[in-house]
Amino acid sequence: MDRAALAAFLRRRRESLRPEDVGLPRGPRRRATGLRREEVAALAAMSTDYYTRLEQQRGPRPSEQMLSSLARTLRLTEDERDYLFQVAGRNAPASASAATHVAPALLRVLDRLHDTPALILSNLGETLVQNRMAEALFGDRSGFTGLARSEIYRWFTDPAERLRYPAEDHDRQSRAQVANLRAAYGSAELRSRAGEIVRALQEKSAEFAELWERHEVAKRFADHKTLLHPELGAIEVDCQVLFTEDQSQALLVLTADPRSEDFQKLQLLGVLGHERFRADVQPG
Repeated sequence: MDRAALAAFLRRRRESLRPEDVGLPRGPRRRATGLRREEVAALAAMSTDYYTRLEQQRGPRPSEQMLSSLARTLRLTEDERDYLFQVAGRNAPASASAATHVAPALLRVLDRLHDTPALILSNLGETLVQNRMAEALFGDRSGFTGLARSEIYRWFTDPAERLRYPAEDHDRQSRAQVANLRAAYGSAELRSRAGEIVRALQEKSAEFAELWERHEVAKRFADHKTLLHPELGAIEVDCQVLFTEDQSQALLVLTADPRSEDFQKLQLLGVLGHERFRADVQPG
């Protein structure tokens, strides 16, 4: 671990960012041009003391999870992220996990979306980042591990995943999930994470196995859909998608007509906050 290089790199990246670059208000009395240490620490889900010690060349070697959080918070490119790992004495993420490094360009857009649900997904349906409104609508997706990180995998293995869609939309959603996975699978190696998900679902879900044999391929996101919230009921939203250049990640933004009842429901999400989807909540 090169403590001096790590400290200098963190400090330089922190000072090069403005509050608005990471979705924070500047405030009228702000003097510092860059981010404050406590702001970086809060965004990276670590204590201010821990982060401060890293910049002062006296902190412990950060874990890979902590480094990934710092890379996302500091809006690092893939090359900068790899350098961060190297000076911290860690191996740079392998290609399988590198795909989950959130594209800075998408993060810059997400940072500016405060009043409508928005989230960044990998091409395997893994939620990489979600804003507060998306968490209120879908629940916190950060706690899933293993294959269950993929929304596609959960759709065919966890009945609770379907509760936010009306029953009449399940077939269409199933086909869209499989078509998205087929697109990711086609651009990956057989032993890739996409291949692992395919093999697991072929064993666990007869529905998936049947749809997989149709060979439908598409990066498919419905442009209009109905979602079910446990407290607010049905909410109709329009979906806009922004892909990275290599199509490996997508920013999904959900909006509603400002004159509609659905728009009012979206505004209420900010008041209700996080509401977990439960197995005993029945769509209706």
